[in-house]
Amino acid sequence: MQKHHIRFYKGRAALAGLLCVMLSLPAWADVHSYTLDNGLQLFVKTDHRVPIATTQVWYKVGSSYEYGGITGISHILEHMMFKGTSRYPEGEFSRLIAMKGGQENAFTGRDYTGYFQDVAAQQVALSFELEADRMQHLILNEAAFEKERQVVIEERRLRTDDNPQAATYEQFSATAFLSGPYHHLPIGWMNDLEHMTKADLERWYKKWYAPNNAIIIVVGDVDPKKMHRLAKKYFGDIPAGDLGMLKPQEEIDILGERRITVRKPAQLPYLLMGYPVPVINTAADDAEPYALSVLAAVLGGGASSRLQKEVVRDQGIVTQVSASYDPFMRLGTQFMLSATPAQGHSVEEVEQALMAEIARVQAKPISKSELERVITQMTAEQIYAQDSISYQAYLIGSLESVGLPWQLMDDYLIYIKQVTPQQVQAVAKKYLTAPRLTVAELEPLAINEEHADA
Repeated sequence: MQKHHIRFYKGRAALAGLLCVMLSLPAWADVHSYTLDNGLQLFVKTDHRVPIATTQVWYKVGSSYEYGGITGISHILEHMMFKGTSRYPEGEFSRLIAMKGGQENAFTGRDYTGYFQDVAAQQVALSFELEADRMQHLILNEAAFEKERQVVIEERRLRTDDNPQAATYEQFSATAFLSGPYHHLPIGWMNDLEHMTKADLERWYKKWYAPNNAIIIVVGDVDPKKMHRLAKKYFGDIPAGDLGMLKPQEEIDILGERRITVRKPAQLPYLLMGYPVPVINTAADDAEPYALSVLAAVLGGGASSRLQKEVVRDQGIVTQVSASYDPFMRLGTQFMLSATPAQGHSVEEVEQALMAEIARVQAKPISKSELERVITQMTAEQIYAQDSISYQAYLIGSLESVGLPWQLMDDYLIYIKQVTPQQVQAVAKKYLTAPRLTVAELEPLAINEEHADA
């Protein structure tokens, strides 16, 4: 699974019940945090509405920690974590969780790797036991590694190489991020996957899969003190690892517009546009990430957004359009716009239309009524999403794993509600400028034409 953008609520009728939902949700004050002697962090949030719990283990390592030659290794290790230990052979982890009526899975992002189990509340101890075992006793044999390496290679072929839009996004990232660690995606480069070794994987596992690089989150019908005792029982004796110091990797300044054309067999052209922007972790002005979040919602946040209204419904020149921004990254990111031209319309025409909407925001502050509508939509999306215990845990993990405090779950909406029209205009004028722009265009080829001119 790859990394997430801020999502904006797209419904209409459900907004009427927003106040009731806000009043029925458990308070974030129910979060309890602990740190074990070996550095492992534990966060427990009580939610007694149903007798279930989600357990998530987050390791603070993802594709942005990788270097040339081993890209994709975090994702391969995620796969290998299900290959078993001497105590619980391959398949036993999943079998035991399923036997107790639970489900489990994992995901790899740019800044973290996570594993989760959704179980009956009384089964958290089993989840802890299994996760603690594979944190320190994972078996990495050559045959299993080779099999899983081929699985990931095939996954890359299907989801990236043979997916024109995904391939365009990968090329965009490599162009927009030249020196920073977001240059490559979690799937990794094919050449690196083809030449990766078991020894590479062993070094990665030993370095990063340590309790002082892990965060455990439990949300559900549980007792925090009991969870603390269980964490000490199963994880407390695991020795801390030597993580060393992570060298800073700052993206070089963009000195002018960057453009690439991706030629792949595809039915429709596709346009990606991006501008480098700060995130909460990197912003010199604390208000800017929240203003950029609102700007993304104004432009592309649902059916009532400006792009949907202007370029989809009124002009009819695109079939799909979006604006996205994720302020919860470890390092600076891109403010993204994407669009698929409608039949009979060119990518150039679509780009001009998107630029015109950006220029409108830059020329005149949005109205107070538009701002209020957008903030209401963003608030509704966040609140309804938090109705899921899995998403509540995900929020804690996605913040803490990049160095942000879990309290930002509450504070985020507080800061969003303080954004002014002038601040939205200011970030648009400051960051969405032509010299900072990266553009990737997918130019469709006919089937079997991809290598015709090679």
